[in-house]
Amino acid sequence: MRAVVQRVSHASVVVEGQTVGTIDEPGLMVLVGVTHTDTPAEARKLAAKLWGLRILDGEKSCSDVGAPLLVISQFTLYGDTRKGRRPTWQAAAPGPVAEPLVQAVIDELRSLGAHVETGSFGADMKVSLLNDGPITLVIDL
Repeated sequence: MRAVVQRVSHASVVVEGQTVGTIDEPGLMVLVGVTHTDTPAEARKLAAKLWGLRILDGEKSCSDVGAPLLVISQFTLYGDTRKGRRPTWQAAAPGPVAEPLVQAVIDELRSLGAHVETGSFGADMKVSLLNDGPITLVIDL
């Protein structure tokens, strides 16, 4: 699994003109990509990492301060641009494999006590955010 994590002051995601997920306070906006070999165990590990990641103000984590997370599926994190000008998506898991694993990350975060907002899997999403810091990390499991 791969995640791009941004510390944000606020963030939202819109699908077909409707806001489907929003956080209006400092927290994390997380793009999650899944590859073919990922497992539910890795989804749980990613959730625990996100919940405890100490990148909020004062080196606090979401678990320390109850900060929200906006989690959005993002197959393009596994795009390969090494050859030519057009990315390939062969390393990205197909929807039937990826969707349950992204949902597993969300479910595990919620079971840990997190307030989690989401996008809509497979939809054309418009994501807005105010990166705070700026702080952006890439997590590969």
